[in-house]
Amino acid sequence: MKQMIGKGYTHIYTGPGKGKTSAALGLAFRASGSGLKSVIIQFMKGLPSGEIEAAARTGGLITIERYGSERFCRPDACDGSLDEHRDHARRGYERAAGLIASGEYRIVILDEIVTACTFGLLAEEDIISLMKGKPDGTELILTGRGATAGLISHADLVTEMREIKHYYQSGVPPRKGIED
Repeated sequence: MKQMIGKGYTHIYTGPGKGKTSAALGLAFRASGSGLKSVIIQFMKGLPSGEIEAAARTGGLITIERYGSERFCRPDACDGSLDEHRDHARRGYERAAGLIASGEYRIVILDEIVTACTFGLLAEEDIISLMKGKPDGTELILTGRGATAGLISHADLVTEMREIKHYYQSGVPPRKGIED
């Protein structure tokens, strides 16, 4: 049974600081505590991570699908890998569009879709089309660096994560269970 909690809004978590995906995941885990189903479409991510295992423990309330390569995406790549990244992003976009239209999930999170736009893997107008086309009862969350003025203007809530200090700057590598 689908629980209704009113109108659904569109959120964007953007900026150069840490915590965009974590904020979106926190929303999905909070929603699962109320019995609401969430789907997370991850763009530009293909490596294993702790959130996949955690979501699997929610009894089907949180589903994560990944549409990314195991290779790091660089917008200046000359090795042909941008075509691979564009293909993954396009498949993720098509899947997201279908899931949003279906109304099956109360919460739809498009993790790193903003970064995919920033890197030229997806067009801004396509993402705006998703935002405009979401059903009224669906909460839509977009994450990633570099949200454009166009994306921001179509969102109801925008939070910018700003890095003030980060231990990466002193050479600390990503740690299992904290950054992955």
